[in-house]
Amino acid sequence: MNRIAFAFGVLALGAPATAQDPEAVAEAALRAAPVWDGHNDVPIQLRERFGNVIADFDFEDTTDTGPTDAQGRVMHTDFARLAEGRVGAQFWSVYVDNALAEPQAVVQTLEQIDVTRRLIARYPDRLALALSADDVQRAMDRGQVASLIGMEGGHSIAGSLAVLRQMYALGARYMTLTHSKNLAWADSASVDPQHAGLTEFGVQVVREMQRLGMLVDLSHVSPETMNDALDVARAPVIFSHSGARGVVDHSRNVPDDVLRRLRDNGGIVMAVALPSYLSETVRHWNAARAGEDARLKALWQGQPDGTKAGLLEWEGRNPKPVASFLDLAAQIDHIREVAGIDHIGLGGDYDGMDSGPAGMEDVSGYPVLFRELARRGYSQADLEKISSRNMMRVLRTAEAYAAQHSSDPPIETPVPK
Repeated sequence: MNRIAFAFGVLALGAPATAQDPEAVAEAALRAAPVWDGHNDVPIQLRERFGNVIADFDFEDTTDTGPTDAQGRVMHTDFARLAEGRVGAQFWSVYVDNALAEPQAVVQTLEQIDVTRRLIARYPDRLALALSADDVQRAMDRGQVASLIGMEGGHSIAGSLAVLRQMYALGARYMTLTHSKNLAWADSASVDPQHAGLTEFGVQVVREMQRLGMLVDLSHVSPETMNDALDVARAPVIFSHSGARGVVDHSRNVPDDVLRRLRDNGGIVMAVALPSYLSETVRHWNAARAGEDARLKALWQGQPDGTKAGLLEWEGRNPKPVASFLDLAAQIDHIREVAGIDHIGLGGDYDGMDSGPAGMEDVSGYPVLFRELARRGYSQADLEKISSRNMMRVLRTAEAYAAQHSSDPPIETPVPK
């Protein structure tokens, strides 16, 4: 029996529920503090599948709604699965392609904020726009999914603090400083560095975000950018969907020295469910496949059928390994060991990847993770912190900092003549 089958067997054969039974502990925690997820890509799914025309989009059940995307994937998120996953608050990502010219990225980000707000407005009994921690709490108390907006990548402000302020006014409550390429003012984790972290303008971006009360998101940025932002930050920062580099040495994960700094900053790592960030075996398989793809393209130049056939043959000899919810639990164990229980959250990245890990393929899977964590000895109070109480504290602290600095003037930078 493999470890995934064994883990599910444990779920099925547990003893009758008691106060310390893992299922009972997990259930009590999720009832008291529903999941607050840091990153979900439904908005880009609406753009790519439906062109943001959502009058006929059915969010009750997306398992067979609308066309699939180019990869044939089914969406990970709908109301039925959000309820099963015990999701009570969600940052919806208004990501747009970072290959766009920055002025075009601004326009498309505005369109994504618009479609997100239209989706929320279509379902007033199920979703509630949340602009503050109090809004989140009210929505949770009413049984709605508190819906916050997160911007994924500083390309969406086109190097303009004025645009940043207007995005905040429209509802954006975090911004990931970069996506998968460097900006003129910040280095990404995914490419060779250009600036050794933040430039002086990047420092101004962080300061202005915290003056506004917008959360500084350090997922996707280089370790140097992480440390530069922490040097500047006076309010907690977040990693909206990242893992621990001490477990999986992926460039998108957070190094231990940064995890340790979060204890002083008060910030949070919202543990991601993307398999290549959870498993070294999966990460190495992806790298080997990319290398084989490059070799075949060089071998079969101008003959894509040869490349395709060769890659299929390679995959047949090298089946893709599977990451599971156990790998995500191991990530959380490591973050707790290095940063502490007060600095852990959840940021699935659902609808932004092919699939979540085995046992947590879509947003319905969070209770599986919580039962596993309870089996590992996490208390109900620990689990409540991970599910949403840590994130609530972070947002309230960021709001308090902004309130203390409400009389500070906006940071001004000259526009090009």
